[in-house]
Amino acid sequence: MKFFEKVLIANRGEIAIRVMRACRELDIETVAIYSTADSDALHVKYADEAFLVGEAPPAKSYLNMERILDIAKKSGAEAIHPGYGFLAENYRFSKLCHEEGVVFIGPSWKTIRAMGSKIESKQMMRDADVPVLPGTPGGIQGPEEAKSIADEVGYPVIVKASAGGGGIGMHIVHDEKGLEEAIEAGRRIAQSAFGDATVFIEKYLEKPRHIEFQVLADEHGNVIHLFDRECSIQRRHQKLVEEAPCPIMTPELRERMAASAIAVAKASDYTNAGTVEFLYADGNYYFMEMNTRLQVEHTVTEMITGRDIVKHQIAIAAGESLSLDQDDVTIRGHAIECRINAEDPLNNFAADPGKILRYRSPGGPGMRVDSGIHMGYSIPPTYDSMISKLCAWGADRSEAISRMRRAIYEYVIIGVKTTLPLHHAIMHNRHYINGDTHTHFLQEEHMQKTLARYVREEETRMQTLAASLRQGKQIAAITGAVNVYINSQKK
Repeated sequence: MKFFEKVLIANRGEIAIRVMRACRELDIETVAIYSTADSDALHVKYADEAFLVGEAPPAKSYLNMERILDIAKKSGAEAIHPGYGFLAENYRFSKLCHEEGVVFIGPSWKTIRAMGSKIESKQMMRDADVPVLPGTPGGIQGPEEAKSIADEVGYPVIVKASAGGGGIGMHIVHDEKGLEEAIEAGRRIAQSAFGDATVFIEKYLEKPRHIEFQVLADEHGNVIHLFDRECSIQRRHQKLVEEAPCPIMTPELRERMAASAIAVAKASDYTNAGTVEFLYADGNYYFMEMNTRLQVEHTVTEMITGRDIVKHQIAIAAGESLSLDQDDVTIRGHAIECRINAEDPLNNFAADPGKILRYRSPGGPGMRVDSGIHMGYSIPPTYDSMISKLCAWGADRSEAISRMRRAIYEYVIIGVKTTLPLHHAIMHNRHYINGDTHTHFLQEEHMQKTLARYVREEETRMQTLAASLRQGKQIAAITGAVNVYINSQKK
């Protein structure tokens, strides 16, 4: 079924290509937008049409709502898919699309606005009897209130921006001495980053697991889940490794958490695809937030369920009822995703943009590589440093890990530093293999000891490979010159 004639993808890189692939399978034409920094990007070449949206800075290109809508109208696109990041969770953009008669492939602007406020969303979950971490019910009014709440819930506590995301403005406080300073710093950062200085306090869990549920909801009141994912391995509150299903999940825990995820979707009048995120510790789980968009890690859910989440997004946005019931969704095997970024894991994950001199992606059974780069492509310093999402599927978790190890060995990226050595270290770490992970896993001593060794090994391997490639070029050049000489003598 063809839900739309033409869709504009308001994003770039691998996620733009991912959405375009679903559209192509649905026989829907695609429109790409690109900045001056992305004129040679793969998503520009893949789309049926491409339009320059503006200069490299996001504010002048991928965040320029009026310009994007203008391109949508000029191109004849009936709908806009925002991908993730940029405008994906911007309720103003969703509202503007609605006012201009362009379908926004995502939830309503009212839902995005409500769930975008951590304070408002947590209160909504309290009303729906979904467990939340103890803390301030609203924004902090003053230091005395903050001290009273912190004493009540017990240290450590965490100060968060109500409108925040990606760990921006978060401060962990272990005693009363640093509380007032953390609140003031959080307010300054929140105002600068989000235009909203509201901060709140909640109990801080020392080593929780990050477990989330993928949900789908249509406009006709149907809501289902596509099971769980574990996303505990993070750096700076941003995920690096995700897997589905969660390795510690039990049938009883899954039933309880899934029921809470469905309750969250219903309480927020949710439509389209979304992710309900929980923190889990000591047998208890707590609602953290709802991501009102397609997640980076949707790939692992697709691999274990065989369901194309982007196609479901498009169908729901077109007004269709869900094409499947909860009983139609089953778990098949295990999947792992490693986010491969152009970053230096030994230098606090500093971004390392630059030109990809050599590139060879892995293949073989059970592999999926979602990427927006190619050999010769220059990763711009302006945007996220992600190179690709490397995904492995296996009949069980052990096979998925083995396939990921093999894929990391096959992956060749020369020209920039990457997180490949880090993922190599993780996939060989006995704690990870045993499923013993948490949100501070990378800070553990056992990771720090092995990481440097794996980085050195990877650098040596890449240097050897680069040398052999150079030697191969020289041999080819000499061979070519000899052949030219031989052919000239024949004449």
